[in-house]
Amino acid sequence: MSFNISEITHRVLRDPVLHVVLYQPEIPANTGNIARLCGAAEIRLHLIHPLGFRVDDRHLKRAGLDYWHEVDICHHPDFEAFLAYADGKGRIMVLTRHAQAPYTEAGVERGDFLLFGQETRGLPSYIMESFPCYSVPMWGRVRSLNLSTTVGIVAYHCLHRLNRF
Repeated sequence: MSFNISEITHRVLRDPVLHVVLYQPEIPANTGNIARLCGAAEIRLHLIHPLGFRVDDRHLKRAGLDYWHEVDICHHPDFEAFLAYADGKGRIMVLTRHAQAPYTEAGVERGDFLLFGQETRGLPSYIMESFPCYSVPMWGRVRSLNLSTTVGIVAYHCLHRLNRF
């Protein structure tokens, strides 16, 4: 779907301690929850298009996302454009339910990128084969965690490891 962000002014962090990257997110409520977390924790949010929803001012207001201007958001038209942006800025770590290593084993450094896949399909295999992959352990019979829950778990763990609190 198309997007129009010309009317929205965003906060810009000078030197974000961490980046959350959503690859082609499909569910607006998840992205809204993640955006709120990023705004509250001063994390830069990256949205890799295409998105499964609109992020224009009218749709955001209707969804009650009145804090959107407090979030540092970078839009990327595709994964290659995101890679060009991230080049030399920090390491990219993939979070996927298919990884064996838990996220707690990831060594996190200031400026790293936490890459999360689509809610229904995850990430393409070529991306998972190109970067270190980690998961949030699950012991029950639940297939997966909600994307916004997973982002919250991993992002706050990383912020703690970076001595943000």
